[in-house]
Amino acid sequence: MNMLIAIAALAAGTYLIRLSGALLRKRITLSTHAEKVIKAGAMVVLLALTVTSSLLVDGGFAGWALPAGVLIGGVLAWRRAPLAVVVVAAAATTALLRLAGVA
Repeated sequence: MNMLIAIAALAAGTYLIRLSGALLRKRITLSTHAEKVIKAGAMVVLLALTVTSSLLVDGGFAGWALPAGVLIGGVLAWRRAPLAVVVVAAAATTALLRLAGVA
């Protein structure tokens, strides 16, 4: 029961945070510098998440196949390839390298 209460509280909190952004957007003005810092912060968080999830699995190094697949996917996304192509190419690269014996 405690787990359900925690899940409901987190869901409600997430919803309220997202709703407050939509409701307060017109009321609060940020300086250009503050907006640049916030956008840069979001990019840093996404980059950190990508790096840690592509290099580490179960607390150890993921091997070379996974980072290679992420790199291929990143290059294709940067070149504005369709999302399906990016995902399939990244997964295929990782799978083929693992099939070839690259850990």
